[in-house]
Amino acid sequence: MSHNFFAYISRMRYIGRWSLMRNSLPENIQEHSHMVAVIAHALGVIRRDVFHIPCDPGEYAAVALYHDSSEILTGDLPTPIKYYSSEIKSAYKEVEDIACRKLLATLPEELQGAFRPLINGETEARCHDLVKAADKLSAYIKCIEERRAGNDEFLSAEKQTRQILEQSPLPEVKYFMEHFIPAFELTLDELGTIEE
Repeated sequence: MSHNFFAYISRMRYIGRWSLMRNSLPENIQEHSHMVAVIAHALGVIRRDVFHIPCDPGEYAAVALYHDSSEILTGDLPTPIKYYSSEIKSAYKEVEDIACRKLLATLPEELQGAFRPLINGETEARCHDLVKAADKLSAYIKCIEERRAGNDEFLSAEKQTRQILEQSPLPEVKYFMEHFIPAFELTLDELGTIEE
């Protein structure tokens, strides 16, 4: 019997983000999820190795890889609509839950237990703070990249997102902002190449 789960996951590349805004550099949820996973893993390593708080960075990365998987079936609802009211937020959460259950059902039964915590967000409860922060950092990086590409459409989003990140109580976020975000302002020549 054929199972559709990974064929669905592969379709993440067809779901665009930032649909209400003019994008110089279009982004889909597959690209976004990869970047969130990279950042979530980094935040986990920072938590473990800089702040000496035991955690599994790989778990953060796995949760981040699947954090938007329900959007394969629902699409990416723009943030201003998604959070417009508590009623819409609650209804969208219910739609997301249904999409997660349907997606999970496309796996063989013997694999569902391993993926259920990732798809349904059960593991995310433990990883929620860093995955949410990684999601926000990814959005901020997108805004920087759009500004640097000459697109003023993202200036307000960049300012708002930076304020949220600066107010974060997470020391891992402050560390990432201080040590890694400035490099996103550099050109490839400024970053340097592997040649010395």
